[in-house]
Amino acid sequence: MSNTPREDRSRGLSRRGFVLGAGSLAGVGMLGGAFGASPTWASAAASSIGNGAQVPVLVIGTGYGGSVAALRLAQAGINVHMVEMGQDWATVAPGSDGKIHPKITSPDHRAFWMRTRTKQPLSNFLGFPIDKDITKHAGILDAEDFAGISVYQGRGVGGGSLVNGGMAVTPKRENFGAVLPSVDAAEMYSTYYPRANAALGVGSVDPAWFERTSYYQYSRVGRKHAQRSGFAWTFVPDVYDWNYMMAEDNGSVPKSALAQEVIYGNNYGKKTLPKTYLAQAAATGKVTISSLHRATSVRPAAAGGYDVVLEQINTAGDVVATKTVNAGKVFFAAGSVGTSKLLVKLKATGALPALNGEVGQGWGDNGNVMVGRANHMWDPTGDVQSTIPCSGIDNWDAGGAFAEVAPLPAGLETFASFYLAITKTQRRAAFSYNSATGKVDLSWQTAWKQDSITMAKTIFDKINRTEGTIYRTDLFGTNKIWGDHLTYHPLGGAVLNKATDNYGRLHGYNGLYVIDGSLIPGNTSVNPFVTITALAERNIERIIATDL
Repeated sequence: MSNTPREDRSRGLSRRGFVLGAGSLAGVGMLGGAFGASPTWASAAASSIGNGAQVPVLVIGTGYGGSVAALRLAQAGINVHMVEMGQDWATVAPGSDGKIHPKITSPDHRAFWMRTRTKQPLSNFLGFPIDKDITKHAGILDAEDFAGISVYQGRGVGGGSLVNGGMAVTPKRENFGAVLPSVDAAEMYSTYYPRANAALGVGSVDPAWFERTSYYQYSRVGRKHAQRSGFAWTFVPDVYDWNYMMAEDNGSVPKSALAQEVIYGNNYGKKTLPKTYLAQAAATGKVTISSLHRATSVRPAAAGGYDVVLEQINTAGDVVATKTVNAGKVFFAAGSVGTSKLLVKLKATGALPALNGEVGQGWGDNGNVMVGRANHMWDPTGDVQSTIPCSGIDNWDAGGAFAEVAPLPAGLETFASFYLAITKTQRRAAFSYNSATGKVDLSWQTAWKQDSITMAKTIFDKINRTEGTIYRTDLFGTNKIWGDHLTYHPLGGAVLNKATDNYGRLHGYNGLYVIDGSLIPGNTSVNPFVTITALAERNIERIIATDL
């Protein structure tokens, strides 16, 4: 395949320093017109792969990178089978509330992956703990605990697209060299970022509606405070269907983002991967998915290709079958944590001993830290709030921080502004295999978050001084200001041009590839999924042209 423009590319548009993608893309699962009737991942294409099966290509994971790979391989005429540890939520029966996914204020067994107690990102409210006991279940959000950090990840067909806020940001071009130094920025910005933005259905909130809707009062307050302190405030693009959200506001469709839905899934308006890349993949007839299957081993097969051991589980986490399948080529797309853990284990246990020493290295948290501010009584942020962020505060060049103006959808007036910051942290951790436990550990230290806090304070200390306000201390524990215990944006662990070549081919083995966020060394300067998608588009184009 050449690098000439394709029909699915859109022209990048510059707004306030960020590159925005197309607002719509016909035929890839947009939700306009007949709301909710858009194409989605076809459950008829679901599968339960059989023991002894042989497949040309196996993709481990169904998030952004894996979905790109599956679609482009299928369009090139190659049959692809994908395995996904989580559920195919398109096939799940509604709960007692009549919905597939619960509200952020009402987490239950559907919300968390294999936990018996919720682990909400905001653990406290008004000084009271809010976590509760739940039934262990294959829920949609995994709060995976390591020493020093909890990593939040999506579980299900569609991966992280199921649980994120959808902020689809392309980094400023001048920052790209620090993100992926071995990648040609010119081709990314002329070809692969536009392609990714178009295929994901990236668009921006209508400014006139933003100004009048009560659901973004919190964002308008965030803008006022940022600008009065001299910070650049910007609209940020997203993959939510903004026409649907406006229809939610006028009461003509069922509410979703305007009904407190986001991190535990979104029932209607968000353009998740099952409505975009995976919908197109299903339409080719060449892609099938086995959900509730996890890969535990990959090793070269005597007859060629790779033998992959899969455990099939039920929704309680019990192993109900163990299968060995043969794949001509294997794409690791289980996310930064999933791919890194698996590769580190395979190298240490001798299944793939020729993997190099860079496997497991270069992991970072994208500088994530959360914080809340207590505003004055004359600055209410709204008792109703959209869960989809649409704006941010940019102090990257001067202070090393970009902050989403995030919702705090409590269903009551809180007089609080809430933010998720992305910071220019240089901290990097490594995964290592623990032979005593048979598990993979991560070397992250909570103390490293102080770098991110210091950078975030360049924004919020100044806003508090200007406004005469203080930090909230009741959201993350008792008298605790900063949410420094987690990341939503895991990156790295199999870094491009180190653990792999410059297109994701793993060193030491022909036919093994990495095509997810583990390729990106720890920080993207903005929300990472557009960069993950664009890099996957770049890499799979080269792999198809030269390897298949």
